[in-house]
Amino acid sequence: MREIQFREALREALSEEMRRDKNVFVMGEEVAEYNGAYKVTQGMLDEFGPERMYDTPIAELGFAGLGVGAAMNGLRPVIEFMTFNFSLVAIDQIINSAAKIYSMSAGQYSCPIVFRGPTGSAGQLGAQHSSNFENWFANTPGLKVVVPSNPYDAKGLLKASIRDNDPVIFMESEVMYGDKGEVPEGEYLLPIGVAEVKRKGKDVTIVSFGKMMKVALEAAEELAKDNIEAEVIDLRTVRPIDYATIIESVKKTNRCVIVEEANPIASLATDLAFNIQKSAFDYLDAPVLRVNSMDIPLSYAAQYIEATLPNVKRTIEAVKKVCYK
Repeated sequence: MREIQFREALREALSEEMRRDKNVFVMGEEVAEYNGAYKVTQGMLDEFGPERMYDTPIAELGFAGLGVGAAMNGLRPVIEFMTFNFSLVAIDQIINSAAKIYSMSAGQYSCPIVFRGPTGSAGQLGAQHSSNFENWFANTPGLKVVVPSNPYDAKGLLKASIRDNDPVIFMESEVMYGDKGEVPEGEYLLPIGVAEVKRKGKDVTIVSFGKMMKVALEAAEELAKDNIEAEVIDLRTVRPIDYATIIESVKKTNRCVIVEEANPIASLATDLAFNIQKSAFDYLDAPVLRVNSMDIPLSYAAQYIEATLPNVKRTIEAVKKVCYK
């Protein structure tokens, strides 16, 4: 099977869906003439033209609102935020319009729109460009929230998101756009709301998503050297969450560690820990532990970034703690 970059997998998903459905279009800052800030949309202006590839001013509230209106009228917009930190400028359109219009209109209007772009830390970009809002959007009924960790999942989930009749928040990572992975030539879609066991194990369950899957899988490799076999689950979507896959794993391993880049207060890891103890309490041999970012704004300094974000060392320490080693 061929290997392509994360950005190429996203581009293929967008292009295939635009060829399949003339109602799909892309709108955002620098998506057309500049070929995308992260080159996800490279070459798409040449194929689809300015009628379907729209460059916008730096005005997220404006073009997100245009997208919501277009979706309510039968089109399928894909709105690119240069970073989800900037989605806060448009959060009223996302939360109070896109997410709620189906309910508020008693089903008369749907809003098939995708908001996509990078989330979380991408290195030394400072606190205002390094936030994680997956848990914010996952807290909103009416939205679906997808956070892929590899090119194969990214393509299949983005295609499914574009075809979905509900608004979808599709969150990527700047530091993953160049990652390579196996992606088949033919068309495929992946279901939203289904997690995947990326590594089998029997001693502890590690749950993660997005770029933190790299931390989880590397930690599992290191733990194997100490004869601790970790089962690693990639959520892939954080609204809805596939609790069935998680609970089935925890009933087998009897221990769980959750790795998430967001700050700990009201995090997805908090909700996961609650639901695991609610549904699998009698199977747990240790408390569920979370590995989150430290509860501070992310610094610019590299050494502080390393100390703040979840990493392999902290994940291994948490696993050994629940394994009483």
